[in-house]
Amino acid sequence: MRLYEHEAKELFAEAGIPIPGSALITGPGEAERAGDEVGYPLVAKAQVLIGGRGKAGGILKIESKEQLKERLAELWDKKIRGYAVERILLEEMVPYQKEFYLGITIDRVNYRLALIASTEGGVEIERVAKDKPEALARLFLDIDRRFYPHMGVALLKKLGIGGRVLNSLTSILSRMHRLFIEHEAKMVEINPLGSLEDGKVIALDARMNLDDDALFRHPELARFNLTDRHEEGERTPREMEALSAGIPYLDLDGDIGMFPGGAGFGIMGNDFITYYGGKPANFMDSGGGPTPERIARMLMLLNENPKVKAIFGARFGGVSRCDDFAKGLIIFLSEHELTKPMALRMTGNMWEEGLRLLTEAREKNPQFFANIELYGIETPIEEVCKRAVALAGGDNVRS
Repeated sequence: MRLYEHEAKELFAEAGIPIPGSALITGPGEAERAGDEVGYPLVAKAQVLIGGRGKAGGILKIESKEQLKERLAELWDKKIRGYAVERILLEEMVPYQKEFYLGITIDRVNYRLALIASTEGGVEIERVAKDKPEALARLFLDIDRRFYPHMGVALLKKLGIGGRVLNSLTSILSRMHRLFIEHEAKMVEINPLGSLEDGKVIALDARMNLDDDALFRHPELARFNLTDRHEEGERTPREMEALSAGIPYLDLDGDIGMFPGGAGFGIMGNDFITYYGGKPANFMDSGGGPTPERIARMLMLLNENPKVKAIFGARFGGVSRCDDFAKGLIIFLSEHELTKPMALRMTGNMWEEGLRLLTEAREKNPQFFANIELYGIETPIEEVCKRAVALAGGDNVRS
């Protein structure tokens, strides 16, 4: 569960990590007062839960009060990777001398913490690891082991860091580690961390991911309303509707509605659709053994999505039964009009019974099935994916 920058910096400040002076605004009417409070020059930062906002024009420098209204209008009107800007952090412009990177994450292979430091701040740490590995150092630490200052000193000296900056960075690492443990985080990152003329340092940016499975143990975080969001951003109305129905669902930026059976099959379907030239409009999981009513509710989410041009349906019956999948589709069709063309394939547990139910329903009410192409085990799933891409208007379906 990712935090906004301003939320992460709030926790940073509570942990004793220095941050610039700032003010958060949620609309143009708050800007002048907030700008006067922060002082000029300042930096305006769009608050979105995705990376790369700087490259997308989501961070702007504002030199004076006269520039404020015009420059902020650029941010309010901007969408960053499809996400609207609803909050802007106005932050004092700090005259730093050098940028560093500090981060703590989980080494999932060895079940340890990985503390990472680099002298190349302000750029993607993955690029540093690939192009300039000598500028990056790591320390691995068991999750139940304390962090001692001498560990930080040894880590940072590998990078040739010394003097007052060494002491400052060691202190920040210690505070980051405590913050990570206390809030059961998955990642804490400062990129960049700016060093000042006097050797002190300040967190110019902040990124923090929490373990959503541990949130029930942290009532102090309730102020951030974390249940109303997912990893990438605030939940869309469809995502909120799906959440209320207990359906794992995520809106994407494509136009092919994904109507799968199971998370693994859903992931595979998204990959297939992308491979054959289409763009999934969503990810969705039916869960193990879904009821027909749940299946019908899933299809409703796709049929009402104005971005969806076609639907790809795939049920591989295992724990879940294909006949229940068919019953859910029939329930939907008896109550609603399917307005999008759909290519649907079923195989596995009770697939013959599922196809029989759909065939009989089509004979009784052929108008319900005018937009549906039905396939069974004899048709490879790759061919059904190609049909879905073609139905969505794909001009160059990959063969």
